[in-house]
Amino acid sequence: MRTALAYTHTLLGAAYVVHELRFPSDPPDGKYPSLPSPPAEAPGLNIPQVNGIWENIYKDSIVSVSAAPILHSVPCVGYVVSEAPVPGKIDPSKYIPELKRTKTPMSAMRQLQQGQDVVLADGTILHGPSRRKGRKVVVLGDTFDPSPIASLAEGADLLVHEATNAHLPGVDPNTKDSDTYESVQTRAKSRGHSTPQMAGAFAKRIAASQLVLNHFSARYSGDQSVESSRVMQAIGDLAAAEFGKDVTCARDFMTLNVNLNSKE
Repeated sequence: MRTALAYTHTLLGAAYVVHELRFPSDPPDGKYPSLPSPPAEAPGLNIPQVNGIWENIYKDSIVSVSAAPILHSVPCVGYVVSEAPVPGKIDPSKYIPELKRTKTPMSAMRQLQQGQDVVLADGTILHGPSRRKGRKVVVLGDTFDPSPIASLAEGADLLVHEATNAHLPGVDPNTKDSDTYESVQTRAKSRGHSTPQMAGAFAKRIAASQLVLNHFSARYSGDQSVESSRVMQAIGDLAAAEFGKDVTCARDFMTLNVNLNSKE
């Protein structure tokens, strides 16, 4: 950040803060022999790894964010965004007759929906439904092996995983005759990247509900043409064969629904 701002002579109109995820190999004093901090930079935190991960680097009443290193040609990180427990499913037929019987305002349903107890006029206690586990979204950076984040990512409702290189004979006209699925995977790993099959295997390993692929090779245009759609479908099919479920290939500005009851 400091180098980019210094050498582009950028003057920011608002303050910013940088929190550092500290690797064990980083200087222990938390200082780098770098440029001095600009006036707009507010003091940040140096967050150390504990047992190989950065847990709850952000947390509020709605979500928490944790992170872990993933394997790439340079240090890289994956993030896990976990939703706090959410209200359980409520069956009005279990409560409304009791509320009417005791002439309790229907507004009490709001408390029950939040999992709270309601004491009726005759002393009867209505218990709201237990809260359900919130959703979990895992977004990985560049990687040829995200194993270090597996424990944090377990049971993800949505996993975003790169799939830079793919062997697509009969689909991609640039496919080399000398290539095989194995040779393409070996080449991808040597450059710190993954194939669709590798992404699908990891999604299956962590029991993810949905898998979205991104970070495709620049050789794939990613436009809306029939040819591009055919290539993306083939990439998704390779991952699906390992994952055991349909796979989505991301495109710019795509939106996805992450259903609360995706595992029910």
